[in-house]
Amino acid sequence: MIEFYPQIKQVHVAMALCSGGLFALRGAAMLAGMHWPRIAPVRWVSYAIDTALLTAALMLLTVLPWAMFANGWLWAKLALLVAYIVLGIQALHPARTRRARLAWYAAALLAFGAIYSIARAHHPLGAFATSLAG
Repeated sequence: MIEFYPQIKQVHVAMALCSGGLFALRGAAMLAGMHWPRIAPVRWVSYAIDTALLTAALMLLTVLPWAMFANGWLWAKLALLVAYIVLGIQALHPARTRRARLAWYAAALLAFGAIYSIARAHHPLGAFATSLAG
């Protein structure tokens, strides 16, 4: 299955960007008082993207099973992913005040940015790793 690694990685990266982009769009729309981010078809698209993202991630781990334990940056991504999910759920929760949703939304976007930075740098410190080294 190693021969499919480049394609699986492309799907994973594309779905990660789609997932983050859709979350950013939904969160901004909810903060603007729109109701379309809560309708079922939009949530289903989000679930489908996240399912494809998780499937690709698990496939990458099966192709390179030792990678999870050999690379601290994957553990950092996983920990931030859990935080991102919790923060995102709080940000999109309709019962929160606008100010609270804004704080949760900003925190979730920061978590997503950190995940992206870690993935690009292949280092637990993400972009900070290159600035500390230089």
